[in-house]
Amino acid sequence: MSNSLPTSMARTGVAVPVAQAVTPSPGEPARGAQRHASAWLRWGLPLLLTVLAVALAFLLKGYQLFQGTMVLAYAIALLGLNILTGYNGQISLGHGAFFALGAYSTGVLMEHASAPYWATIPAAGVVCLVVGYLFGRPALKLEGLYLALATFALGIAMPQLLKYKHLEQWTGGVQGIVLMKPDAPWGLPLTQDQWVYLFAVIVTVVMFALGRNLIASGSGRALRAIRDQPLAAQALGVNSSHYKSVAFGISAAYTGVAGALFAIAVQFVSPDSFTMFLSISFLVGIVVGGVGTVYGALFGAVFIMFVPNVAEQISKAAPWAVYGVVLILIMFVMPGGVMGLLRTLQTRLQKDTR
Repeated sequence: MSNSLPTSMARTGVAVPVAQAVTPSPGEPARGAQRHASAWLRWGLPLLLTVLAVALAFLLKGYQLFQGTMVLAYAIALLGLNILTGYNGQISLGHGAFFALGAYSTGVLMEHASAPYWATIPAAGVVCLVVGYLFGRPALKLEGLYLALATFALGIAMPQLLKYKHLEQWTGGVQGIVLMKPDAPWGLPLTQDQWVYLFAVIVTVVMFALGRNLIASGSGRALRAIRDQPLAAQALGVNSSHYKSVAFGISAAYTGVAGALFAIAVQFVSPDSFTMFLSISFLVGIVVGGVGTVYGALFGAVFIMFVPNVAEQISKAAPWAVYGVVLILIMFVMPGGVMGLLRTLQTRLQKDTR
């Protein structure tokens, strides 16, 4: 069409420069770059991270594989909390309770019902989904700091409930439950640590794919609308009560799945493993990775897994002081988290290429 335009205009006696007729508008390269960047974030980055994660199974050994498995479990939990806090605007200080509930669901099913380890993952998610929804429904009357205090109470109460004497025959009380690490299926030449790590990679890929699709769906847009303009969302017909409860349930389900992976990897669950600091660490993780982002959960999980250990190596006398200093520096340098920094760099690169 662009080639025929100069000919037709020439017949009418109007002179049009050929370059003007065939050259795209100045905005088209920028829009093309944006489309390429969007395609990269949607397909390229997840594929690259998945290939890298699988490759690590054959590069790392022993305790390093265990740390990798823990990072993946924490990443799933952080994504769940981000769905609630980052995308729906509800603050939770008690997600460690759902993490514990998921871990104990796996422990009880494997110990007392002889359930296969892989079947306990969806079971833990369903249990936490129901409990999270039932907790979130009455909590709809609370907002902001009051909701945070209610979840804080849940996080404090859960370890004590797990020690309750009438539940001790199931939970093991203070002694907890010891689990067996699964072997690789189908005769695969993999060690137990390698298989548990690869199993965690599979679960993580599935959970992140579901989470990304949820955020991009109409329900995800409704969650963000409630977070940004609750009155306008209600005026448009969005059922805030329903979506807030569903967000709480889905967030709890994600955290429960993460707790189940934690139990399989650690091979042991006890009430003292799920202190209030775990819930605070989850909140720190989504802030470091980036509130309201999907892949920020990965960076936040790396932070809460490795930074406390690094802080202890720097100063055995005051490791948490070092941890606090590192956290403050990160907030100064990256107020939007790691994903916020990456977005800023991407915007600057796009401006430089124009």
